[in-house]
Amino acid sequence: MEIKSSFLAKLTLGLMLAGSIVACNQNKTAGTSTTGTSTAAAGGIVYINQDTISLKYEYAKDMRKRLDDKGTAAKNDIGSRQQAIQREYAEYQKGANTMSADQRASTEQRLQREGQEFQQYQQNAGAQFQNDQSDEAKKLYDKVYAFTKQYAKDNSYKMVLTFQSGNVNLLYADPSMDVTADFLKKLNDAYAKEKK
Repeated sequence: MEIKSSFLAKLTLGLMLAGSIVACNQNKTAGTSTTGTSTAAAGGIVYINQDTISLKYEYAKDMRKRLDDKGTAAKNDIGSRQQAIQREYAEYQKGANTMSADQRASTEQRLQREGQEFQQYQQNAGAQFQNDQSDEAKKLYDKVYAFTKQYAKDNSYKMVLTFQSGNVNLLYADPSMDVTADFLKKLNDAYAKEKK
C-alpha cells in the first residue's frame, strides 16, 4: 500500500490554487514592489514562486512531517498486523495434518475472516490517510489564501499569481514582479507568531 503517493500532488494543487487568488483593493494607490522597481506595483500584479513556497513555508514543512509520521505509523501498524496473520497461517499449515476435518474447516474459516478483516482495515487506513491529506491540504490552502489576500491588500496589489516550474499557465513573467522572498518571509513570520 502506498499511502503517501498523492501528497505532493495535493500540496502542489493546494498552493497553486491559493497562490492564484485575485485580491482587489480599489481604494489604495499603487506603491513600489519589494524588488525595488515600480513595474509590479504600477500594474498591481505580482507573482510568487510556488515551488519555493512549497519547499520553504514552515507550515508546509510541519504539515509534511505530520503526514509522514501518520503514514509511517499506519504502514508499521498494517505491516505488524499482516505479519501476525501470516504467522497464524504458517502455524496452521504446520499442524493441519494433525487436525480433524472440523478443526481444519473451522481454522480455515477463521483465517479467511481475519484476512478479509485485515483487507478492510488496510483499505480504511488508506482512506483515513487520504482524508488526513485532504484536511491538511485544505488547512494549508485556507492559510495561504487568507495570507495572500491580506498581503495583496497591504501592498496594494490587484492580483497575485503563482509561477511553478513546468507550469504552462505562466510561461514568462518579468522578474521585477517576483515577490516570493518577501511573501515567504512574511508568511513564515506570521506562522511563527501563530505557533507561539
